[in-house]
Amino acid sequence: MARRTNTVLLSSLMLSAGLAIGGHLQNLSFSESATAVNSTPIPAAVGSPEPLLQSGYHIGNVAAQVMPAAVHIQATRREDDGRRVEETGSGVLMRSPRVKGLFIVTNNHVIRGAELNAIDLKTHDGREIHPIRVYRDEETDIAVMQIRDYSATTGTWGDSDKVGIGSFVLAVGSPFGLSQSVTMGIVSAKGRRDLTLTEDRSVTNQDFLQTDAAINPGNSGGPLIDVNGQVVGINTAIASNSGGNEGIGFSIPSNLARHVFEQLIAYGRVRRAYLGVELDNNFGHDAARRLGMDRAYGARVTRVYRARKPTPAAAAGVLPDDVIVSFNGVPVVDENHLINLVSLAEVGRAIDIEVLRRGRRQKMQLRLSDRESYRTAEQNPLSIFTK
Repeated sequence: MARRTNTVLLSSLMLSAGLAIGGHLQNLSFSESATAVNSTPIPAAVGSPEPLLQSGYHIGNVAAQVMPAAVHIQATRREDDGRRVEETGSGVLMRSPRVKGLFIVTNNHVIRGAELNAIDLKTHDGREIHPIRVYRDEETDIAVMQIRDYSATTGTWGDSDKVGIGSFVLAVGSPFGLSQSVTMGIVSAKGRRDLTLTEDRSVTNQDFLQTDAAINPGNSGGPLIDVNGQVVGINTAIASNSGGNEGIGFSIPSNLARHVFEQLIAYGRVRRAYLGVELDNNFGHDAARRLGMDRAYGARVTRVYRARKPTPAAAAGVLPDDVIVSFNGVPVVDENHLINLVSLAEVGRAIDIEVLRRGRRQKMQLRLSDRESYRTAEQNPLSIFTK
């Protein structure tokens, strides 16, 4: 995590949870029998420690495999009032099968506002270097830095869709500036969305993995590793009252991070597909009942944009109050889920969607366009930007 407080999330939620847990603990008491000596004899042998030893050896081997790909980042930027602000974070060395070069993937907030010569990078083998080029994507909080190529050990992308809740993971980075640190935990949840990561809510593509692997200030941008040594996430944020690890960290899933990485180094920006609708971000039970649904799910359309040329949604016949419940065969959970699905879809590709219209399901096909081609001054920039 970066040292700034904008990475400290959900404080009120954590405080409420802490108070609730504290209340339960307050009511716990020990009976007299609980202090009695257990008379049950302890077996002389409780089994071989070999499985535990082998697990430890495997984790050690995985850590040794990925540590050379971890990078310590120190970035300095100057605020409008002249103050110098330092950010400490982490990154991971990666290569692309499509674009030649050596790159470092990290969080945009780690190096936000810093000039190239104000970004200090330190590799596992002690090299101290500066990036020669930086690509940024605020919507996912991903940044990619290109450095001069050498025979470096790099990370390998894993498939975050195959990571299950309960899977063991390692968080690699520089917590509190302590570079080359590794912590271990599990994936606690998937699909965490609608988190306020920045004051301007610029991080709109959210589909986080949640983990209890210890993530602290300085871990931002570092890799989340599975037990096969593959990168399944980029560590981004924590939920904490204190600013330190309290067991709730968030990582950008590797499938999203990899897509953004490949787009940035190939095109200099992320080519995002465009649907051409405005969605209801407060779609709830009452609105669902009004539309003939037994519960709220999917993404309710509140407006269909009609630019100088027909938008994909308008051309396909999508109407206000349609609820998009399936996109390219994937059931849509909510509006944020749909935003991610559209953003990751291939521009120009024909996509099948399914909508609920007045209680009846209706299938449609549309061809997604490049969002940049539909930016116009008269349209709501936030809606166009995200959908």
